[in-house]
Amino acid sequence: MDLHRIDLNLLVSLDVLLAERNVTHAARRLALSQPALSAQLRQLRDLFRDPLLLPASRGMTPTARALELQAPLRDMLAALGGLVAERQPFDPATARDTFRIATTDSMQAVLCVPLIARLRVLAPGVRVALFGADVARLAEQMASGEIDLALLTPQGMPAALKTRALFDETFLCVLRRGHPAADTALDLDTFCSLDHALVSTAGGGFVGVVDDVLARLGRSRRVVVSLPSFLVAPALVADSDVICTVPARLARRWSASLAVMAPPCEVGEFSMRMGWHPRAHSDPAQRWLRDQVAAVAAA
Repeated sequence: MDLHRIDLNLLVSLDVLLAERNVTHAARRLALSQPALSAQLRQLRDLFRDPLLLPASRGMTPTARALELQAPLRDMLAALGGLVAERQPFDPATARDTFRIATTDSMQAVLCVPLIARLRVLAPGVRVALFGADVARLAEQMASGEIDLALLTPQGMPAALKTRALFDETFLCVLRRGHPAADTALDLDTFCSLDHALVSTAGGGFVGVVDDVLARLGRSRRVVVSLPSFLVAPALVADSDVICTVPARLARRWSASLAVMAPPCEVGEFSMRMGWHPRAHSDPAQRWLRDQVAAVAAA
């Protein structure tokens, strides 16, 4: 193959096409029109003498040749990006990067909100895109560059990522101000007698870590509402007599409008980490972003 015939932009487009397997979605990520990307795909097919991606009922299916190309192409583009990055120091004051972060809704509120406020001051030209963490696809998304940074528990972090500890988290309970149980410290009998709301990220669950702890104590509670995310919890608690046990940092963010109390038993704790793909380890912009996340977490 004559290297003079290769347009690097074509290879970048092929990398995204292989990750998305959908011309419309890939064109959106590349900021190209769909006809322009389709034209590039025709050039790529001619270059590699292979169809590369074939129409399917949903999106496109890669050929065997395309699958052979995917990993080495990704590594090559990452290496080229590293060479360029090493020669272009990151200047937050003039940067125009877009940072893509995958995490849970609670971490979006606890960590990403103050992070974005910090970035608006230090790097007013950058953009931040927040995504829900799709654990099943996260390793692929990180490898393709679709996601830059993941903020998750160690259990949800793909093994291939580099990681850094952020903080250890415990739990607190939130009730509406004026709730009869908010006048004194919660005891186990009162706690178990109340109606509870539970956040079930998988959806529809009525049993969680609190129930496991209570079961070991020979006790139980009544969960009357199962929520798919933490976003609805503060409004629900404020307008009813249900109690909700949530991560402590999230509870403290709601303390201006809700009563925050310690649970009557030791619920335990969990760790939060940030993870990134090895290809982004030396990238100056990504290193700077990770330092900002660590600074916000420490604060």
